[in-house]
Amino acid sequence: MAATTHTVTNQVPPLVGYDVFGGDRALSEAVDRHLSPGILPEARQELTTLGRAAGSAQVQEWGAQANENPPELRTHDRYGHRIDEVAFHPAWHRLLGHAVTAGLTDAWGREGGHVRRAAGFLVWTQAEAGHGCPLSMTHAAVPALRTDPALAAVWEPLLTSHVYEEGLRPAAEKSGVLFGMGMTEKQGGTDVRSNTTRAEPLAAEGEYLLTGHKWFCSAPMSDGFLVLAQAPGGLTCFLVPRVLPDATRNVFAIQRLKDKLGNRSNASSEVEFDGTWARRVGEEGRGVRTIIEMVAATRLDCVVGSAALMRQAVAQAIHHSGHRSAFGGLLIEKPLMRNVLADLALESEAATVLGMRLAAAYDADTEEERAFLRLAVPAAKYWVTKRCTAVVGEALECLGGNGYVEESGMPRLLREAPLNSIWEGSGNVQALDVLRALQREPRALDALLREVGKARGADHRLDGAIKDLLTELADLDGVEARARRIVERIALVLQGSLLVRWAPPEVADAFCASRLGRDWGSAFGTLPHTLDLASVVARARPVVDPR
Repeated sequence: MAATTHTVTNQVPPLVGYDVFGGDRALSEAVDRHLSPGILPEARQELTTLGRAAGSAQVQEWGAQANENPPELRTHDRYGHRIDEVAFHPAWHRLLGHAVTAGLTDAWGREGGHVRRAAGFLVWTQAEAGHGCPLSMTHAAVPALRTDPALAAVWEPLLTSHVYEEGLRPAAEKSGVLFGMGMTEKQGGTDVRSNTTRAEPLAAEGEYLLTGHKWFCSAPMSDGFLVLAQAPGGLTCFLVPRVLPDATRNVFAIQRLKDKLGNRSNASSEVEFDGTWARRVGEEGRGVRTIIEMVAATRLDCVVGSAALMRQAVAQAIHHSGHRSAFGGLLIEKPLMRNVLADLALESEAATVLGMRLAAAYDADTEEERAFLRLAVPAAKYWVTKRCTAVVGEALECLGGNGYVEESGMPRLLREAPLNSIWEGSGNVQALDVLRALQREPRALDALLREVGKARGADHRLDGAIKDLLTELADLDGVEARARRIVERIALVLQGSLLVRWAPPEVADAFCASRLGRDWGSAFGTLPHTLDLASVVARARPVVDPR
């Protein structure tokens, strides 16, 4: 029946056909700031190309298709042979292939590689966050494998390759590979030292057979995995290939795929090892120390991935408010909505600036920057990932009922938002890690204080917050119970110092007034009304190509 009851008006056009990188001022400025002039033009061109693809209708459709068609586990072939394969929708492969081709697993061996990769990861995962897991695992496996130069010589060129080849074959027959990771078990979860998977040494040096399980195994379709198991000398790191050099399948029984809240396009699994061949990585008994660099790199991706979710949610909210009229004018012009949007934009920019500063520290790779990362990464991971869910939920509300329906894409962002606060250690794990760094590595605190000290004197509220933090750190009574409070203050002071140094005055002023000066309510949209909120919102508004 023809619709004759009304004409559709005042509906917002989709946010499509725009450069996700170029339309993000905070991100593009960070890239300009952290890359040397010699590589900046090339990097900007790469990121612009990636940003235009991420904002295209085609790639947005791939993201929706990958999310709507979750992976399927195929344990056996038609003849009854065990194959343990995971089948993905073609859109998943297109997203992952494009990401690998764009260098999102290649950071460790090129100048400015971490900044370039982090910016690309922030841009590309806005299309669909689920395929970020194998990208992150593959990228992060490199430092762990470098503890064994012989293994690194074989695997690193494949891990950092810009060629994506799906399907299980011997690594020697592929031009590029993906890696996953298996650390946790049913009985222990994050307490990996309680792992029960056994590793029995074989006659050949460095070779073992594993027997046991992994409760969460990331990206089970990958070519190889770093796992932890109990060897005779204690908890040890191992490399488990899916396919052995003779083309036979390694024993890697996928029991089931997890039915998750979000992250639907990605496969997370439970696996069993039963005489599974593995190669030791690092020394026996030093498994945590061997794999910790991989964990640190994936924690940085948690920060960047959450910044990506925030940016996409805030972009959608501002775009909607710039086109939707209510009560006699555009929503974006209403003082109360402007306050909400500005508050969300502050959180998004602070997350982006912090994530990119951490990436730049990886590129610098000095003793000072390594000490800084030891404290800054878990603090950032704790705070930014926790803020993500609140930001996305508020941004969804800006769209009203339209934001609550699946077609808007906002429910997918909201389901994804809690993931990064859990992945690679939940909030308490990060807080305790910060305490360990404070207690055992005084150089880490020194490096952090030197970093925030670069902005000292520029804003009295920041100066006061630094003083309060030092007072908090000087009192170690009941420190574990206060760990979250301490880590929150570290993260906020660090974000404030970076914004004071690098953001426009109106952004830094609003952040310091609210987050550090405590002129703020308990919900978004409670910024002081005297601030230049219109400029904050205008800065965060995505630019859509009118063509």
